[in-house]
Amino acid sequence: MASRGNGAVPSPTGPSDTTTTTTTNGNGNTDPSTHQLRLFLALAEELHFGRAAARLFMTQPAFSQQIRSLERRLRVQLIDRTSRTVELTASGHALLPRARAVTDAMAELRRAADARSRQMSGRLVIGTLSAEPAMPQAQAILDELAKRQPGLSVETRGLNFFNQYEALATGEVDIAFLQPPAPPGIQVLELAEEPRVVCLADEDPLADEDEVTLEQLAGRPVVSMPRESPQEWRDHWAVDPRPDGSQVRYGPMAADVEGVLHVVARRQAVGFLPASIRAFYPRPGIVYRTLAGGPSCTMALTWSAKNRDRADVALIRKIAREVVRDAELREAVG
Repeated sequence: MASRGNGAVPSPTGPSDTTTTTTTNGNGNTDPSTHQLRLFLALAEELHFGRAAARLFMTQPAFSQQIRSLERRLRVQLIDRTSRTVELTASGHALLPRARAVTDAMAELRRAADARSRQMSGRLVIGTLSAEPAMPQAQAILDELAKRQPGLSVETRGLNFFNQYEALATGEVDIAFLQPPAPPGIQVLELAEEPRVVCLADEDPLADEDEVTLEQLAGRPVVSMPRESPQEWRDHWAVDPRPDGSQVRYGPMAADVEGVLHVVARRQAVGFLPASIRAFYPRPGIVYRTLAGGPSCTMALTWSAKNRDRADVALIRKIAREVVRDAELREAVG
C-alpha cells in the first residue's frame, strides 16, 4: 500500500489532548514524551493498534489517542491507517531508528541513576517472576542475608515474561529468583528442582486424570510466550519440540503467570508451570495435573555476569551456595 509520506498533521485545537503533559523547547514547539515514543515503537512492531495496546496494558482508545498526539507534536504523519491495515509512512520509517535511540538513551539514564541510588543507599533489588521468594530455599537465603547485613534494604520487584532476564542484564534488578533456562550473560545457581504440571480448565476432559501425558495433549494449543523472552526459554516451557517429533500448536500469548491462568480458564489453551503453582495460585475453574514423563523445572538464583563480583551480589551468591550445600547434606543423612 502506498504511504502518504510526510503529510503534515494539524496542531491540536480540541480537548482530546488535554490529558497529555506538554513540554516546550525554546522555539515554543511541543516535544514528544518518551512514553509516546515507546508506544510508537510497539506499534511499529505489531502493526496493529489492538495488539500493541494489549502488549503495553492499555486500552486501544487511549493508545490511539497517544499516537495521534505524537504525530501532532512531531508535525508529521507516522502511521498510514485504513480499515484493514496499519503501515508506517515514509516519515514513520525515517524517524523509527531515532525514536528507538531516544528511548534507549532514556532507559539507560534511568537504569544508571537507579543503580547509583541503590549503591549509595545500601539497597538490593530482587526480581521475581511469580511466587519464587516464598519457596523454602529463597526464604532461607533472604533470612540469612538479613542476619548478616541487617542494614541492607531489600526490595522485591515483580517481573514478567517480557522483562525477566532483560531486567537483570540492564541492572533494573540486582539478582532474581527465576526459572531457567537463562540466556547468555546471565549466570545461574540452581536451588531446587520440581515436577512440572499442566494447567487445565476444570471442565477439560483430562481434568479427571491424576496424571496427563504429552501424548494426551497432542494437538492441543499451548499458551505462547512473548517474543521478547529468550527462544530457548519459550521452547522449554512449551516442551517444544516434543519427544515424538510432533509439532506444537500455540494459542494466545500470556505476559505472566496470571495471564497463563486466564487463557487456560477460558479454555483457549493449556499451560505448563512448576508444581509449586498448586500452593501459590489456587484458582476456581483451574486444575493442575502432574505432567507424567514431562521435563522437570528448576528454581534458581540468577544474576548478570558483569555484576557477579559486586559486594552485595557476591554475598548473596555465597549464602545461596551454603543453603544448597546444607540442603544436600540434610538429604544425604536423612
